[in-house]
Amino acid sequence: MTHYRGLSLWHDSVGDDLTPRASLSGPERATQWDVIIMGAGYTGLWTALALAEQSPSHKILVVEKEIAGFGASGRNGGWVSALFPASTAALVEKHGLESARGLRKAMVDCVPSVGAWARKLDIDCDFVQGGTTSLVRHDIHRSRAEASLRDAALTGVDTPQWKEPEETLLASHTQGAVFDPACARIHPAKLVRGLARAADAAGIRIAEKTEVLDYRPGAVTVPDGDVFGDVIIDALEGYRSQLSPTKRASLPLYSLMIATEPLPDSVFDAIGLPHGMTFADFRSLVIYGQRTADNRIAFGGRGAPYHWGSTISPDFDRVPRVFAALEATLHEMFPELGNPAITHTWGGVLGVPRDWHSSVTLDPSTGIGRAGGYVGDGVGLSHLAGLTLADLVLGKATDRTALPFVGHHSPRWEPEPLRFLGATAAIVGVNLADRVEERTGRTSLLSRAIAPLTGH
Repeated sequence: MTHYRGLSLWHDSVGDDLTPRASLSGPERATQWDVIIMGAGYTGLWTALALAEQSPSHKILVVEKEIAGFGASGRNGGWVSALFPASTAALVEKHGLESARGLRKAMVDCVPSVGAWARKLDIDCDFVQGGTTSLVRHDIHRSRAEASLRDAALTGVDTPQWKEPEETLLASHTQGAVFDPACARIHPAKLVRGLARAADAAGIRIAEKTEVLDYRPGAVTVPDGDVFGDVIIDALEGYRSQLSPTKRASLPLYSLMIATEPLPDSVFDAIGLPHGMTFADFRSLVIYGQRTADNRIAFGGRGAPYHWGSTISPDFDRVPRVFAALEATLHEMFPELGNPAITHTWGGVLGVPRDWHSSVTLDPSTGIGRAGGYVGDGVGLSHLAGLTLADLVLGKATDRTALPFVGHHSPRWEPEPLRFLGATAAIVGVNLADRVEERTGRTSLLSRAIAPLTGH
């Protein structure tokens, strides 16, 4: 379908005609489902597949407003990382050392687990675990790199390594880098569309073009009426903010990306970027990139505005000034690239909880479960969350259900206008702070002031 193919590079190159599955029918609305999952992205599909694998008799319905992988699951940067939005130090402070260690181990393990599940389900998603390189390009970056290494050492699970300039990517102003092996490169739309096909094969009903209007214990409201289920799972992530009961549970933050034309191997050899390796640096305003399987650079970052009332619109997916800034940043980082054509530009929303702490919950008294709050780290984290949510639905006590993100409840975001003022101050402030800190080499007062708004 032309409309969906234009969503991103990933949708354009997924090798799938993107035709929507049938929407929910009248007889299906009369069915009593065991589990209804709202959202056919990574979280919803991992949950459904894990449930079906462990309990094939479960009647599982996934409802999706557009098509599987329409949202962040089909548009992200393609990092299967071990990143968790809250730092290890914050996890230790909140949950204790042993609980933090358990979560860090689960996150590191989920990187190869995604690859193993993809192979098991016969999904070719360009998975290559080549690690990630975070470049140090200014004095303030070195301070953050050192802090990140200290943070990683707290539990003894993560194994990042310092790299000298001659041992890392050939980027401008490089003083060194931190390399973390716990990251893989994927084609995100190939993964999510493959998960949907696997769900079809497992007998899971995915009803596309079926919008969720509301939900309550035992029922989900769609345009033609209610559909009933024993367990209702909210896997809407950034789109959770569009429903009245959960409008302040998650803030939809836009992240935008560009992709170059395919480049010759010699260019990647010159900068030292092999297949499978992802890259970033230590600026506060997040950037992220990868070498795609067809030799493009897909490069993204934050900085797009938050919109009043947590509004989400296709009009917000493309912001020319942000795309221009991303292209300028890519050229500044890697002069060896020359001036490649930018063939694709796109964007989408990710979900930000007020305390930047992801969670998985299931209330036995209401049968309502939720997972999300990934703050852009959701490719790997959604896999862990979905498997954990399936364990909870089935009433199983596992190592996953003992992890400290289970049962966590984030506070709600402030009402407008405070939400708009806070989100806008954080986005603008982080950008300004980067400029000040790159000049001075020291943490700015502005960074300290906005830290409570950015999860630090």
